[in-house]
Amino acid sequence: MESIILALGWIGIFAPTALGAIGSVIGCSKAGQAACGAMLETESGYGRYIGVSVLPSSQIIYGIVIMLSLNREVTAAASPGLFAIGVLAGLALMAAAVYQGECCASSINISKSKSEVFGLSIAPAAIVEGFAVFVFVFALVLIGSLPKKA
Repeated sequence: MESIILALGWIGIFAPTALGAIGSVIGCSKAGQAACGAMLETESGYGRYIGVSVLPSSQIIYGIVIMLSLNREVTAAASPGLFAIGVLAGLALMAAAVYQGECCASSINISKSKSEVFGLSIAPAAIVEGFAVFVFVFALVLIGSLPKKA
């Protein structure tokens, strides 16, 4: 039974990176596809389309920092906390990246025909990013309360 508890601790350590990466891949893919479509339909503004399409990649960075902060000796006492913080933060980062990608795709699609609203159309993506930052900060706060040694 203890080996299962320890395995869950290791899963928790890597979960923010793995789940953040999955979300970033999906989000950047959705926004990137919209950017490619927009480049076919417009004569300029390609840089902003590509720039917006990479916004969901920030969640993998948050996941890596959380993983590095969680990295410690995996004990039976620490494993439940490692698992809970890591998996829940990872799931939240994954969801944020996916939905931010959808916001970015919408921003790209609207700015194809109405370029003057480009700045305003990024606001929903920025709000989703804010939620990812909340997860990031609060995960780091909670990590400080985990036991470091047996």
